[in-house]
Amino acid sequence: MNLTNAQRAGIIVEALPYIQKYNNKIIVVKYGGNAMINEELKEAVMGDLVLLSIIGIKVVLVHGGGPEITDMLAKIGKKSEFVNGLRVTDKETVDIVQMVLAGKINKNLVNLIENKGGKAVGLSGIDGHMIEAKQLDPVLGYVGEITNVDVTPIFDVLEKGYIPIVSTVACDKEGNTYNINADTAAAKIAGALGAESLISMTDIAGILRDKDDSSTLIPKITVAETPGLIEDGVISGGMIPKVECCTTAIKEGVRKVFIIDGRIPHAILIETLTDEGIGTMFVG
Repeated sequence: MNLTNAQRAGIIVEALPYIQKYNNKIIVVKYGGNAMINEELKEAVMGDLVLLSIIGIKVVLVHGGGPEITDMLAKIGKKSEFVNGLRVTDKETVDIVQMVLAGKINKNLVNLIENKGGKAVGLSGIDGHMIEAKQLDPVLGYVGEITNVDVTPIFDVLEKGYIPIVSTVACDKEGNTYNINADTAAAKIAGALGAESLISMTDIAGILRDKDDSSTLIPKITVAETPGLIEDGVISGGMIPKVECCTTAIKEGVRKVFIIDGRIPHAILIETLTDEGIGTMFVG
C-alpha cells in the first residue's frame, strides 16, 4: 500500500490519544490460534509488540502451544487425549509440555522479538514460582489449577525495558510440573499485574449473535451480561471458558479485555491504537 506523507501523518495523529492513554501502562497479550502457526502472521504480531514497547507501552506476552505439543507427542508415538477440551497429561507428557512450551516455543518467540529490534526475556510459570498450581482432576493427570500467582519476575523484566514472554507451565511446592490453560494463566497474570487491558487472540472475529454472520459482532459486553448470553446460546462451546477467563480478568482488576481475530494482520495495533478497533470488548 502506497501512502502519501500526509496520510502517514494522519495515521500517527489519530493514534496519538491512544499512545498517551496507554503510555507506561501494562497490556497483556494472550497469544494463540492461527497467529501462532502462520509464519507471516507471527512476524506481524512480533513487530506489533515491538512497536507498542517502543512507544512506551509495557507489553507482556503469554503463550500456549497446543498444536506443537501434539506434533511432538506424535513424533515419539504418543497419542493426544482430551477430556472436556483439556489435554490428558501423564508424567511423560508433562515433560514434553515443559520442553516444548518453556523451551522451543518460548525461545523462538524471544528470538523473533530480538530480530525485530525489540528486547525480550523468556520466562515460564516455574521461574520464581510465578505460577503455583495443584492438580485439577486426577483423570487429567498433571493439568493444573492455579493456586497462586507471583508476578515479581515479570515486573523485574518490565522495569529493565524488556518484553516478558511467559510460557504457561506451573509448579507446586513438591516440585511437580503442571500444564496450565493459557487463557486462564493470562487472565490471572493480567489481574495480578493490574493490567490496563488483556488482549486474547483467537481464530474468530469476536462474540457474534449469529455465529455464521460476522456482521452480528457484539462490540461491547459487560460482565453482568455474560450469563444471559451463555444461557441464550450466543456464547457456547469452546467460547464459554474463554469468556469466563475474560470475566475473571475484569473481576481481578483488569480494566478492559478484548477478544480479537488474530488472523487479521496487525489486529493488536488496530484494537489498541485506532478509533474503530475490532473484536469484542469486555468491561466491568
